[in-house]
Amino acid sequence: MKEQVKPRVAVSKCLEFAACRWNGLKISSGVVKLLKPHVDFVPVCPEVEIGLGVPRPPIRLTAGDDGPRLVQSDTGLDHTEKMVAFVEKFLSQLGEVDGFILKERSPSCGMKNVKLYPGPGKVQSLGSKNAGLFGGPVMEKYPGVPVEDEGRLRNFTVREHFLTSLFTLTRFRAARDAGRMAELVKFQERHKLILMAYDQVKMRELGKLIANPEKRPVREVAADYRSVLLAALASPPQSGPVINVLTHALGYFKKGLLPAEKEFFLESLEQYRENRVPLGVPVAVVSSWIVRFDQPYLKDQYFFDPYPEDLIEVTDSGKGREL
Repeated sequence: MKEQVKPRVAVSKCLEFAACRWNGLKISSGVVKLLKPHVDFVPVCPEVEIGLGVPRPPIRLTAGDDGPRLVQSDTGLDHTEKMVAFVEKFLSQLGEVDGFILKERSPSCGMKNVKLYPGPGKVQSLGSKNAGLFGGPVMEKYPGVPVEDEGRLRNFTVREHFLTSLFTLTRFRAARDAGRMAELVKFQERHKLILMAYDQVKMRELGKLIANPEKRPVREVAADYRSVLLAALASPPQSGPVINVLTHALGYFKKGLLPAEKEFFLESLEQYRENRVPLGVPVAVVSSWIVRFDQPYLKDQYFFDPYPEDLIEVTDSGKGREL
């Protein structure tokens, strides 16, 4: 197992950290719980930070002339200005983070699918396609940075993409902060298969940046590299490019494998293509060959262990692997 750098992740405090929900409860999240040993978390509860107690009357988003308002549904008290001021101050002081895990559907922390109401009281919602007054600005200020809610992270595909992106960006931050071109070159080399699976066009673009024919300062190259890397990791990889990567890896072992071993592996690729097994199945087969044949190039590729193996234990939600 390669050394993994700890990501810095902002998280809704009610997720495994404090009983600060409006009803005085703490929310259980298997993902957050498993991530604790591997992540430097920055817990925050925007509602408590603006002075709302625990427990407290629930708040909601209500329609306003200049956008959604944050209102207590029972009392009608409007907390929009307090929340906007807090969010602006908090995000300006937060500094660089590698990702966010937010409370789903929360009128403050929700990143999407937050209900909007015409006003306080017992009224029917106008829909649920909004972001919360904290979650929305997070998405705007940190474009491309992995942001998810704990509900979506129960899904296998969402979780796998989030963790891969999170730890890849964290390793890039460490390479950038080293301030040496050699570290950026090493990062590119060891993440080549991840980039090949995600976006081959961006992979080649990143390769040209690393070549640095103009001999630009490391800081400038790293800034441009990060922008392209964020774009490359923006969406989960499709099965086709992933299968191409694994077929490419197969080529390193073709002389040492029995026909039955090769057949078993190709069948696992077909099962992955048909969404019948997770990516971890064919990856585990190749990983066993890497150990068996002591293959040096593939041993260094983060494609085969993009995040700590402890995190693989999170159980699939059973809702399928499609986004």
